[in-house]
Amino acid sequence: MNDDQLLRYSRHILLPEIDVPGQQAIVDSTVLVIGAGGLGSPAAMYLASAGVGTLLLADGDTVDLTNLQRQILHTTEGVGRLKVESGRDTLARMNPETRVEVLAERLEDAALDAAVARATVVLDCCDNFATRHAVNRACVKHRKPLVSGAAVRFDGQVSVFDLREATNPCYHCLFPEGEDVEETRCAVMGIFAPLTGIVGSLQAAEALKLIAGCGEPLVGRLLIIDGLSMNLRTVRYGRDPACAVCAA
Repeated sequence: MNDDQLLRYSRHILLPEIDVPGQQAIVDSTVLVIGAGGLGSPAAMYLASAGVGTLLLADGDTVDLTNLQRQILHTTEGVGRLKVESGRDTLARMNPETRVEVLAERLEDAALDAAVARATVVLDCCDNFATRHAVNRACVKHRKPLVSGAAVRFDGQVSVFDLREATNPCYHCLFPEGEDVEETRCAVMGIFAPLTGIVGSLQAAEALKLIAGCGEPLVGRLLIIDGLSMNLRTVRYGRDPACAVCAA
């Protein structure tokens, strides 16, 4: 890091758990953020402000007026633009040292595989189970840590799947694909705006801890947030020895 970087990130460097080596790891990292909406907005903003070297921002949607209540990467002027381009401009104003690469598509197949392979950490900030399971399979294949978040109505959840260690559970262990799981979308059910900020910020925090090698990430623990009562509880879970994705 140069002198300007040492000053910009000095509050991280003052933390003994991070210090210069941890901050250097953050500066050298590449983070894939899948989804530039409610969760991806605060997650990407905190990752960029913390000094992540390269952000891969993936989303195929455009900014809609209904997004602006919670998707803080975007402004009224951005309505109609690709979310990744609007987000790139916002992040550039926050920290021009972070390189933002835009992937203006719903990542799948070879494109998803290539993006995950490049990443130090992957953040799942999407809103559908099909993508979540595809991302999980790619992370298991490439042994990449995955930080997953979800939010709808007043309910949020966060967990970490550190797939660098083969004995850790994957997303499929917790939410098996093919089970009858109700998929609720904020377009129909509504969503409390600050909840996306809480969940997305927690995802950024877990990603930075993984990169810097500090603290205890939410591996094997599902953090559940009730935004109405502001009650937080943690549920423990383990690896499924018969998991169709990671057991092999």
